[in-house]
Amino acid sequence: MDTDLNQLSESDLKNMIADAEKALRAKKESKRKEVIAQIRQLAASIDATVEIRDGRRTARRGMKVPPKYQDPNDPSRQWTGRGMQPAWIRELIAQGCSLEDLAIKF
Repeated sequence: MDTDLNQLSESDLKNMIADAEKALRAKKESKRKEVIAQIRQLAASIDATVEIRDGRRTARRGMKVPPKYQDPNDPSRQWTGRGMQPAWIRELIAQGCSLEDLAIKF
């Protein structure tokens, strides 16, 4: 392809870029399918199975995590078990409670 890009109009350049990006996505998808087929073939050769994910992460951001621990003296004080321990947990542990004692029983 011997096109002088400086001679093309802006819309021609935009169209060329869009076409090139589309072709690149198609090539990547084709290559991905080839590799997945090879992986499955190799797995089958040793009587194994594989699970191939589509590469997208699940939307976990913003999901509320249920609390795992609760203050027995004040049930409104709860903790999910993530991040730093709240002061009330540290105080109860210092008094001799264990995390298991504070766990919410389901």
